[in-house]
Amino acid sequence: MLVAVVALATAALAVACSSGSGPAPAANSSATITAVGAENQYANVISQVGGKYVHVSAIESNPNTDPHTFEASASVAQLISSAGLVVQNGLGYDTYMNKIEAAAPNTSRKVIDVQHLLGLPDSTPNPHLWYKPTTMPAVAKAVAADLAALQPAHKAYFAAQATAFERSMQPWYHLIAALRARYPGTPVATTEPVGDYLLQAAGTRNLTPFAFQADVMNGVDPAPQYVSLEDALFSGHKVKVFLYNQQVTDALTSSFLAAAHQEGIPVVGVYETMPEPGYDYQSWMMAETTALERAAAHGISTERLK
Repeated sequence: MLVAVVALATAALAVACSSGSGPAPAANSSATITAVGAENQYANVISQVGGKYVHVSAIESNPNTDPHTFEASASVAQLISSAGLVVQNGLGYDTYMNKIEAAAPNTSRKVIDVQHLLGLPDSTPNPHLWYKPTTMPAVAKAVAADLAALQPAHKAYFAAQATAFERSMQPWYHLIAALRARYPGTPVATTEPVGDYLLQAAGTRNLTPFAFQADVMNGVDPAPQYVSLEDALFSGHKVKVFLYNQQVTDALTSSFLAAAHQEGIPVVGVYETMPEPGYDYQSWMMAETTALERAAAHGISTERLK
């Protein structure tokens, strides 16, 4: 899971103490609500629902870095401690958020932990919840409810924005359904379970063992038999698409990328944080799914999203 080497409890507590005799107010009924998304895809949904009544910041937003090695700074602790609304993933992916929130408590702060929102146990093996088609509409509804609690006068506005967000997801759902209908059971290989929820929704067959994916995700050397099995997926042309975590590569994953190239297997790069600029959550998911469809239907690679 997420490996964050951070000295943040002290930093966050220092921020809270330096701000006065008590925690900074999390929101103001007549002012813009300060909101934070631990990952920029969550920040984007907050922005779409909150509109003109929120000022949103994302903690993790660089698509060229590994989110699993993120380190929170004192400025990040200050931002989170002063927020009226926070959305975080959970499942061990962004545990630094919990530590900062605990070190700088604020009874008026609203925190949406997506793991808890979806009722998922801690044992859930894949933390990349934003690739699950049902996740973000649930997040949008929760955001609307919490923003309405912070600014009751704008409750109808937030509810309407959440409804509009859910409507805007329909093209993505239709694309997934079309992919599932036209190319059922498409065999694929992956390096990590980043896009696994999308692959499941699209009806593909991921031939890479989950134990292998989990090892790569957690920075553990996979067992030799798993490496051999993954190699055989390419040399034996057993898969039609190879998906790899575009943000996290090493010698092992690069070797699989080279094997896919050598065997003429189309490659799709998937991202853990939303590529910026140029995308919102919906267009990002559409782009990733379109890349999968182009690979399955036409053998076209999309290693990077523009």
